[in-house]
Amino acid sequence: MNPQFWENKKILATGHTGFKGSWLSIWLKSLRANLTGYSLPAPTNPSLFELAEVAKGMHSIVGDVRDLDHIKAVLKKHSPEILIHMAAQSLVVESHEDPHDTYTTNVLGTLNVLEAVRHSDSIKVVVIITSDKCYQNKEWVWGYREYDSLGGIDPYSNSKACAELITSCYRDSYFKQPNPPFKNVSVATVRAGNVIGGGDWAQNRLIPDIMQSLIKKQQVVIRNPNSIRPWQFVLEPLEGYLTLAEQLWANGTKYSEGWNFGPNETDAQSVQWIVEQLGQFWGKKTDWKELPQPYPHEANYLKLDCTKARQRLKWTPRLDLATTLEWVVEWYRGWDNGENVAALTKSQITAYQSLIKH
Repeated sequence: MNPQFWENKKILATGHTGFKGSWLSIWLKSLRANLTGYSLPAPTNPSLFELAEVAKGMHSIVGDVRDLDHIKAVLKKHSPEILIHMAAQSLVVESHEDPHDTYTTNVLGTLNVLEAVRHSDSIKVVVIITSDKCYQNKEWVWGYREYDSLGGIDPYSNSKACAELITSCYRDSYFKQPNPPFKNVSVATVRAGNVIGGGDWAQNRLIPDIMQSLIKKQQVVIRNPNSIRPWQFVLEPLEGYLTLAEQLWANGTKYSEGWNFGPNETDAQSVQWIVEQLGQFWGKKTDWKELPQPYPHEANYLKLDCTKARQRLKWTPRLDLATTLEWVVEWYRGWDNGENVAALTKSQITAYQSLIKH
């Protein structure tokens, strides 16, 4: 990743009010990017977006990715050069409760973004964020590679596989060649593991549930304690996305494909392991119990093979899982102690950037 690349670049990020989108927005603003965000209001209360005053220093637009005309108007007005599409319904449990909202947001929303790009004269690079759960899960003990089959049993996973297919179709039909009737736009999809970090308060998500239970000294209820997941600090995949965007800008369609960004293989651990480790770092044994079954289907085992990103992008995880959990605890402890959230978040971004330079 080259921090100088982003200075004055005109970026549109959808979903900038969410957990991951807020971290990305804070980082891009620190790199002096000309940033526009397009999203529904912050999805949680409290939220990193509100506490860190993310809207300051950027164009923050309230909008729904299911509103094609509005997206087109925003692209026309702000003329972004790079579009990072993060807006999504990202919760597995919620996808079971409201599949229609999940599909319209994740599938129609992605379709609308790509359709708006098709009519844009400014966009050169598009990065579509999907999920590691877009793969047809066969409970393999090895990681999924970018050419493995897409699928998904639950509505969330399935909707992300659909988003991948739509992106592939648009890339081949409208953006693959630099000559008319094609547009010279480089489009890639990115699939990350279970992204964790400070400032996440989503319901029915493991890290927020654990941290709130530790802060409030309450018992935490968890699903699937034996499930294995590829846990990674939020800045890890974000660095991958930005590195990929730089290559898409410089080398066009050579990088217009799917990419995995996950942790080292040793950092794929069980839900129960995460629960117990976070308690140790907090300094208090975590009191937990398993949610009585039945509960919505989720994969038992899920890992990513990131060989392609390592070899072709020279991207690699900077933090091991123990350090990641330490940073998570540091953030929530700081917030609980009344520290300035914007400064707390920026300090971790600065610390992470120092690792990139080495």
